[in-house]
Amino acid sequence: MRKVYVAGVHMTRFAKMPEETVRTMTEAAVGGALADAGVAADQVGATYFGNAISGIITGQEMVRGQSALRNTGVLGAPVFNVENACSSSSSAFNLAWQAVASGQTDVALVVGAEKMTEPTGLRAMQALESAVDLEEVDVLKGRLGEQAEGTRSFFMDLYAGTARGYLERTGATAADFAQVSVKNHLHSSLNPHAQFRKTTTVEEVLASRTIVDPLTLLMCSAIGDGAAAVVLCAEDRLQTERDRIEVRASVVTSGYARQETAFEDSAVVRAARRAYDLAGVSPDDLQLVELHDAAAPAELVLYEELGLCPYGDGPKLLASGATTLGGRVPVNTSGGLLGKGHPVGATGCAQITELADQMWGRAGDRQVPDVRLALAENGGGYIGSDSAAAVVTILSR
Repeated sequence: MRKVYVAGVHMTRFAKMPEETVRTMTEAAVGGALADAGVAADQVGATYFGNAISGIITGQEMVRGQSALRNTGVLGAPVFNVENACSSSSSAFNLAWQAVASGQTDVALVVGAEKMTEPTGLRAMQALESAVDLEEVDVLKGRLGEQAEGTRSFFMDLYAGTARGYLERTGATAADFAQVSVKNHLHSSLNPHAQFRKTTTVEEVLASRTIVDPLTLLMCSAIGDGAAAVVLCAEDRLQTERDRIEVRASVVTSGYARQETAFEDSAVVRAARRAYDLAGVSPDDLQLVELHDAAAPAELVLYEELGLCPYGDGPKLLASGATTLGGRVPVNTSGGLLGKGHPVGATGCAQITELADQMWGRAGDRQVPDVRLALAENGGGYIGSDSAAAVVTILSR
């Protein structure tokens, strides 16, 4: 296995953009990433295209990548379509990394693109609800009881159930969840690509519309559109003179589909431990983290699962200021899913884009000084009592 480097990145704005399509957003992201890498389209040996829900939103199945990429100049080389719920493009990144590391290709393109807005506003909910084993939907709803009734996606009920359990386990409060949203909206206010550019307060988060107790509207990620792309290269194919960003680890796991999952058996914990082992680093070495805060409580849980703090100490780590810009290990400097947005298939590549921009010193007002080791965590779907997929990536400069 040879070393693999991030050669270029680019992302579109994340927002509700009725005028955009998966194709137009893909073209913008790919063109920007290739230019950033100094790579021509005909030099791409393979493309890995991450998309989660176009089959339901637009009806485009099977050749999603080939259709979106047809005007980019990369067709002719292999195109692999990757669907793994919200971790689709981070899973695509893992496959592209394997291809370059093994010598199957010298240059690989990774794309994540998603169109979630549509006239009815209902198909996105239908699509998101398909990210579980449909044969166990009734079991899940039965476990959630009355909380699962209503017109909202029951994923919000799953998140709320996790949140209530976390409150009981740690002594955290709803204000702690609100503070996660405040932090990430502060970060997104500094990100020109973010869906939400305004700051908020704990009081405003708590006063926003209740989705399902204890989650309010501003504690939940929103529907949006966007795309991001990453170019991976072997060392001898790097075209730019700037600092090299090496992919030190890329690990994908799945949940065990058990009715109850012990902390140490969770998909994220297993992926993180394997990634740290492969990279030869520890959580204490990290200087920057992008993680999957689809709902605010998830960020506190993930602090613990990624080893950023001891079990149960997520609220304490947040309150210390360590995960805010200027802190010891800033988390979600992009604004995360809460602030930057969460067009699901694009999220994984967008996380890598943020890490690379920070490492190359081009993050503007949200720049973290001298980032040399960073981690991205992206989750997807739900199986049993755990994430259906978890991806942890570690980059070093």
